[in-house]
Amino acid sequence: MPTQIHPSAFVEDGAELGTDVSIGPFCHIGAHAVIGDGCVLQTHSVVTGHTTIGCNSVLYPHATLGCNPQVIGFQSDPESRLEVGENCTFREYVTVHTGMPKFGGLTKIGDHCYMMVGAHVAHDGQIGNHVVMANNVALAGHIEVGDHVWFGGLAAVHQFTRIGRNAFIGGGAILVEDVIPFGSVVGNHAKLSGLNMVGLKRRGFDKSQLMQIRSAYKAVFFGEGLFKDRLAQAAIDFAEKPLAMELIKFIQVGGDRPICKPA
Repeated sequence: MPTQIHPSAFVEDGAELGTDVSIGPFCHIGAHAVIGDGCVLQTHSVVTGHTTIGCNSVLYPHATLGCNPQVIGFQSDPESRLEVGENCTFREYVTVHTGMPKFGGLTKIGDHCYMMVGAHVAHDGQIGNHVVMANNVALAGHIEVGDHVWFGGLAAVHQFTRIGRNAFIGGGAILVEDVIPFGSVVGNHAKLSGLNMVGLKRRGFDKSQLMQIRSAYKAVFFGEGLFKDRLAQAAIDFAEKPLAMELIKFIQVGGDRPICKPA
């Protein structure tokens, strides 16, 4: 099926459109946009800036990808870019901004992400695959999100925060600290409420894997002594347990960054 462009849509010279692309009424496609095969842009959606969108992604009405960072005084720059993976869905009024050149310039969204109404990803975000953001989730700049992370509606995340894979961020959470892989956080300010057991079971983690993660979680966050000493001992005790070490190394790599802990 050939690419279809509604007569009221404005596609600037220089834009690259794949095959089977559908561009609806009153859409605006910028001169530096690259739209992959099979993408659908519904009415009034916008792709601007130096933005690349992978195949079979869908923009619902008024979704806007590729505008400049919300940084006072920022001037448009070709090094400010946005890359979106394949099979992503951006519901109504979602916004995703390009990166800041002095930090590398790239905002990146992985494959199979689903962003619901009004969600926002700010400049220099690095979002993994299969990430789900419910309505009005707001991610500030420079945030790293692992694969299969779920955000409940109205959650807000502070700049430079890291969130490990398979984590769950509860609805309305105000998150100002890093979240371990497999963790579940809730509240304002958010605290670690345990492990994302529901999500892990849905992802097919078996009983032995869940036990390994739970054992590491208890060793690091509970028990006697200082947190740093428990972490160091856990790194020794679980050295041969890859899922446990994923949790432990996530904390170690963060250095002095605050980590979200149980209340």
